[in-house]
Amino acid sequence: MHRPKRSGTRSALAAALGLASLAPPATALPLLSEVFYDATGSDNGLSFVEIFGAPGTSLDGLVVEGVNGGDGAVSPRLTLSGVIPGDGLFVVADDAGRGTTNVASADQGQTSDYQSGPDAIVLRRGDTVLDAVAYGEFAPGEVLAGEGLPAPDGPAGTSLARRFADRDTGDNAADFVV
Repeated sequence: MHRPKRSGTRSALAAALGLASLAPPATALPLLSEVFYDATGSDNGLSFVEIFGAPGTSLDGLVVEGVNGGDGAVSPRLTLSGVIPGDGLFVVADDAGRGTTNVASADQGQTSDYQSGPDAIVLRRGDTVLDAVAYGEFAPGEVLAGEGLPAPDGPAGTSLARRFADRDTGDNAADFVV
């Protein structure tokens, strides 16, 4: 039996389609796409939360919260304003003092002190959680305010980034990498 030879392009296309099917479907909600909470040395003016969404999406009324994994205390808490810019990324950056930050392309500032894990950062609209990322190792009785299993707590100077900016499986361990 003679089989026709497959072209390299057809094989590459099949492989790409196979990989695409492994990614969860895209979501329309704004999502937490990257968090940087522990700089090497002082965090002052360096920490940030990046939100991915469709350009032009209003963020008015959305809130970003830090949740302490030890006791569930919420701090800091920031009400967002504005819209997601043309690149699809809205950056909330730590204020280094007097309204300045060391984070390039910051869209909104806040005085933040996100901690090394176990902790979480939550994006909500009113009482509805739109997205949340918990990171670190949670002991029994601690408050895991994220989704599914927590993402790892990376070493100082590293961030947690979503594998696919527009995809949310509902499991932080699967969605985020150091």
